[in-house]
Amino acid sequence: MSQVLSEETHRNLLSRIPQCTGREISDWLRTVEDGPALRFEEKVSWLRGEHDLAYGHAKALIHEYDLRRAARKLQ
Repeated sequence: MSQVLSEETHRNLLSRIPQCTGREISDWLRTVEDGPALRFEEKVSWLRGEHDLAYGHAKALIHEYDLRRAARKLQ
């Protein structure tokens, strides 16, 4: 399961990702979806290594992916 980020920190990190990376959040979430099935920190490391992301951005993306996946399961 996702590592804890405050809601404010999470939203701030997500809001900066498109400007810092040139890619939208939805594009990054598809990348995570298509990536390897790993544990949380392993996914963060994978994103950082494969896509040269900062740790905070990678962590926020994986956290967001996990939140959205959990919300889909509840529907």
